[in-house]
Order: sequence, then structure tokens, then C-alpha cells
Amino acid sequence: MNIKFCGANREVTGSCHLITLDNGYTILLDCGLYQGYDEDYESFNKNWLFDPKSIDCVVLSHAHIDHTGRLPYLVKSGFKGNIFSTHATRSLCAIMLLDSARIQEYDAEYKNKQAAKKGSKENFKPLYETKHVSETMNMFRSVGYNRWFNIHPEVEILYTDAGHILGSASITMKVNGKNVLGFTGDIGRPERPILRDPQPMPEVDFLICESTYGDSDHVSKPIEDQLFLDIVQETCIENKGKLIIPAFSVGRTQDIVYIFDRLFNEGVLPKIPIYVDSPLAVNATQVYGSHPECYDDELNEYLLTDDDPFGFNTLKYVRDVEFSKSLNDKKEPCVIISAAGMANAGRIQHHIANNIENPKNTILLVGYAAPSTPAGILISGAKQLKLFGNWLQVNAQVKRIDALSAHGDRHEMLAFLKNQLTSLKGLYLVHGEYDTQLAWQAFLEERGFDNIHIPKLNDVYEINS
Repeated sequence: MNIKFCGANREVTGSCHLITLDNGYTILLDCGLYQGYDEDYESFNKNWLFDPKSIDCVVLSHAHIDHTGRLPYLVKSGFKGNIFSTHATRSLCAIMLLDSARIQEYDAEYKNKQAAKKGSKENFKPLYETKHVSETMNMFRSVGYNRWFNIHPEVEILYTDAGHILGSASITMKVNGKNVLGFTGDIGRPERPILRDPQPMPEVDFLICESTYGDSDHVSKPIEDQLFLDIVQETCIENKGKLIIPAFSVGRTQDIVYIFDRLFNEGVLPKIPIYVDSPLAVNATQVYGSHPECYDDELNEYLLTDDDPFGFNTLKYVRDVEFSKSLNDKKEPCVIISAAGMANAGRIQHHIANNIENPKNTILLVGYAAPSTPAGILISGAKQLKLFGNWLQVNAQVKRIDALSAHGDRHEMLAFLKNQLTSLKGLYLVHGEYDTQLAWQAFLEERGFDNIHIPKLNDVYEINS
């Protein structure tokens, strides 16, 4: 069999790995959308490195758009097979892919209007439309954790909880009764709120492994309620400003709301309005509430005293566009949590644009951001930021905490991999910046791992167990 690497190679986005068995059967592990502004990847989303019609099935690790966002385009391009996922991943994909389609439709409409104003006849089209999402969801087949299931008479799959987001999983592939191949998906962190800790995978011969934080250790422990409380106190009470938090609609937003919910119940959260301004986040939070099978013991115990861990008196979920716009006119202190987490799309861009030049305000970055995105630029310490065609002065405080990072750091990932040390014949690093992957490779080699590869986009590796 062979592996063709078709995305997230020396990059942290666009996950896609093609497995071809000796009998010709083809399995796509993830089918992610590239998210970012790198010119080298400008055409990535539109062009396949394989024939979509030839793919027999897709096996998903989790619902994040950089792992699932091209599924409707795959269907549009002729794919007819099954899409396998966990139950929660299917639920999240139903809302996330629809949101992705609507964004693309809106962007195409906006570009066409701008082109028409300039007298251009250029016609921009979305990668896919909402109708393709409906077709895609009909192809899903969902399965629970820790249950082997067949995708082919010779191939079984096992989902193991990866602890990254709701429904996230590592994938073990058994071919003719032997654990040949594994895919870590995105490895979560132990002791994070809401979710169970990452569960070790069965031993495999070959492993595709993420490497997002392969060169670093997180400064903060996974649960640091006091960090958030201190920043709210400083920004909203002492400076009487606004706290703007770019956060992914799925995972990060629910983590933050749950922390605020606990602080509210403890009576220590200042009585200021907190807004979750993202229709997708509102829908995702409802999905979180309907999948308690993914909760950890701490949250299950918390539910005995609070039956809604994602709601309290000073919290308001915002769907309405006009209400969202009105938040920019409010002068009183508040917290605004809005998507996208990298600030490269969505309502958060408007909130940053309207608040970044006020020194009373704080922009709090709570997760990974690609260097080319607005959040990544702010992390780099930039004094100016370009949004909506305008250069804005960065007068607001910019703070970053990694307490809620959904990705394990190098020591946490090492702990996840330790049971694979003696069995592995080959380890393939994906989903990481190249410099980070080189550091992660060296880190692993120092601890006994060998035969480590860092594939380039379009590389093909033959594997024989």
C-alpha cells in the first residue's frame, strides 16, 4: 500500500492523506480546506492531487474545517462513496460545512459586486454551495469510539478519543487483521475542560502524526480560570474597556464560556455583559449540549449542580447581524467572543477593526494562528494591522494565553506516542510549520524514535508491514 500526502504538509492546514491499498481500494484520511493567505497555496482548494471520482471512502478525524472543509467540493467533483466519522463529528459537520458554504457564497457575491463597480466582467464562483452540503451529509456514516468497523472486507477502522474537540478521534487502520497504519488526527491536551483526556492508540506499524506544537511547551496549564479573571478585571473594571477574544466557534468558544460559567457560579466574575457573537458558535454550543458521551468526569459532576454549563445571567448569544453591529457602538465595558479564531474571517474582524486603536481595550489571543493571518500578525508584535483595506494602529493591549490550546505541546504529544516506540517502522510528520517539524523530528529522535519523515505536498511513500 502507499500514502500520498495531499495537504497539511509543512503547513498547519488543509489536512488530506490518500491511502491506496495493494488491491486499488482508496481511502482519504480527512479532506480539509486550506485556511490562510500564503500565495503558494492560493490554488490549493480548487485543485485535487487525485481524481475525486476514484476515491472509495473518506475517514474523518474531526470536524474542524481544515480537516473537513473540502468535503462538499469533493462531492461536487464526483465523489460517491461513504464518509465515516464519530457521531459528534457528523453533528458538527452539519453546521460547520453549511456555514463554510454560506461564507463562500457571500464572498463570491461581494467580489462580483466589487468587480462590477470597476467595470470588470470577471465572475467569481464559490468553491461549493449549500446544496452540495446537503448531498455531502447524506453520505455520512457515524460510529462510536472504541468499536472496530469495516469500511472494506479487508479493512477495519477504530476511532479512539483524541481529546482535541468534541468528537475528535485518532484513527487506527487494520488491514487483513494487522494494525498497519495509524493517524493521530490532532492530539488534544490532558486536563482540558469539557473533554476527556487523549486516549492512546493501539500500536501500529506506520503512523501519520501531527506536529503543530512540536517545537514548544505550553506555558499555562490547561485550566487557568484565574488568567481569564485577571484579564477581565484589568480590561473591563480597571481600564473600563472592551475585551475582544477571537475564538474558534467550535471548541475554544465552549471552553471559554464554561470557564466563565464556573467563575459566575463562584461569584467572582464581574457583572459585565459577555457576548458570544457568532451564529456558528451558537449552533455549535447546542451540539455540545447534545453529546454528553464526549464529556469528562469533571463536567459530568459539574452537571449535577448546573444543568447548563454554557449559560448564565450575564451571557448573551448573538445571531442577529444588526445586534452584532450595535456592539461596536456600545461604550460600556464588555467581553466579546467572536469567530474566527485566527481573525481571518467573520464578525471578529469588525470587532477588532472598531476596537484595536483604543488603548483601554484588550485583544486576547487564545490559540494557534497561522503567521499570515491577522491574529498571527498581532502575535508577532505588529504595530499596525490592515483590515478592510485600512491600516489601523495597534493601540489596544494584545495578550496571549495558551491555556486553552486544543493541541498538545511536544511533551504532551510524546506522552501520547510513547506506546508506539517499539512497534513503529515509519513515522510521518504532518500538520506543522516546517521549522517546527524539524525540531519535533529531532526531539523524537533524541528519545528513541527513528525512520521519521517530513513529507512534502504530493509525496508518495510505499509502506510494507
